[in-house]
Amino acid sequence: MERLRGVHDLGGLPAGPVNRGEHDYALWEKRVDALLVLLAGKDLVRVDELRRGIESLGADAYDRLGYYERWIASITDTLIRRGVISVDELGRKMAEIEARPGADG
Repeated sequence: MERLRGVHDLGGLPAGPVNRGEHDYALWEKRVDALLVLLAGKDLVRVDELRRGIESLGADAYDRLGYYERWIASITDTLIRRGVISVDELGRKMAEIEARPGADG
């Protein structure tokens, strides 16, 4: 029986070298990491939910998004699914932030 491979499953496929060098994280990446720690501490998002959300992204989204962008997509989906936030609330907040002076969308 052939196993179905998810877009995230690169085991055994040629993927090129892995950059193991240290790098600085952007402020927004640090904030996404801190957000997950905060939400996990309040049992609003579990690590298994984060992983499931990332692994269920479509191939296009998975390939297009970066590491922490996948995290925030999964966190957002989990919070909406659990009823912590609504799509409308999220949309309003995003519009509010984009309207701030100096916001470069």
